[in-house]
Amino acid sequence: MHGFLNVNKSKDMTSFDVIRRLKRVFPRVKMGHLGTLDPMAEGVLPIAIGNATRVLEYVEAEPKIYAATMTLGGISDTQDATGNICYSPVTSFDRARLAEVLDSFTGKIQQVPPMYSAVHHDGERLYDLARKGIEVERKPREINIHSIELMGEEVDDKGLPLLHLNVTCSTGTYIRTLCHDIGEKLGIGAFLSKLTRTRVGIFLIQDAYDLNAIRGIDEPQTLIKEIDFPLYRLPEIRVMDENLVQRIKHGNLVAVTSEAGEGICRVYDPKGCLFSIARCEKEFEACILKPIKVFN
Repeated sequence: MHGFLNVNKSKDMTSFDVIRRLKRVFPRVKMGHLGTLDPMAEGVLPIAIGNATRVLEYVEAEPKIYAATMTLGGISDTQDATGNICYSPVTSFDRARLAEVLDSFTGKIQQVPPMYSAVHHDGERLYDLARKGIEVERKPREINIHSIELMGEEVDDKGLPLLHLNVTCSTGTYIRTLCHDIGEKLGIGAFLSKLTRTRVGIFLIQDAYDLNAIRGIDEPQTLIKEIDFPLYRLPEIRVMDENLVQRIKHGNLVAVTSEAGEGICRVYDPKGCLFSIARCEKEFEACILKPIKVFN
C-alpha cells in the first residue's frame, strides 16, 4: 500500500497524532506528513504512506494556502491564542495604512522563526528552550509570501478587531509570526487566533477526509492517491524496453530517447507504473537517466 492520503486535521491534535491514529487503520506501514500543522490549526495535512514517504522531498516546496484570523490589540508569547497574552490598551489602528502594511509583507521577505517552534538550536528544539524560559537569538530565514488577501474584518466579544486573511506562501512560513509582525507594524500588536490550511500544492481541503470518515469506511485504502499524484510538475519519461527498466531498477545508468529536458523526472514502465525518480542529463540526442530512487 503506497500513496498519499489527504487528511483534514482537526484542532487540538498534533500532526503526529494524526499518523498515530492512522496506524490503527493501516498497521505496519511507514508514514510521514507533508508540512507540520500546529495543534491549534486545522485543515489539509497530506499523509505519505509506504513508498510515498520517499518522494516527500519533491513535494515539500509546493505553495500552501491558509485562511487565518488575527486578533489585534494583544501580544502572545507563542504568537497565537494558545499562549500567554498581554493585551494592549490601544485597540484601534490606522485602516488607511492596512493595505500598505499587508503589501509590505508580500514577496520574498526575511522571517525570524518563533521561539515556540521545532527549529533546532545547538541540538535542542526551540520550543524546549522556550518552555525552560530560555530565549535565544534566531537567524532570519527567507520565505516567499505570494499574496495576502484581506477577506473581512469584525470585532470579537472583547471588542478587539479581527482581520480575516487568505495567505498563499512558501514552505517554512510561520503564519503566527506573520500575524505578530503585521500587528507590530500596525503599532498595536496581534496574534493568530484561528488557522485553517486550505491547500498544499494539489491537495485541496474540499477533497480531504477527517479521521472519523477514514476510520468509518470498509475499504479506507480506496481513499489513497497514487504516489505520483503530487508529482505532476516533474517531467514524465516512459521506458518501453523491459530490459532497460530492470537496469534502472538495479541502479544503472541508461540512455533513452526522450524530449524531456534536463533535471529530475518521473520514470514509468511499459504498463504506465511509476518505478523510478531519476535525473535526466542530455548527451547529444540521447537522454541519460541516472536513477535516484527506484520502486518495486
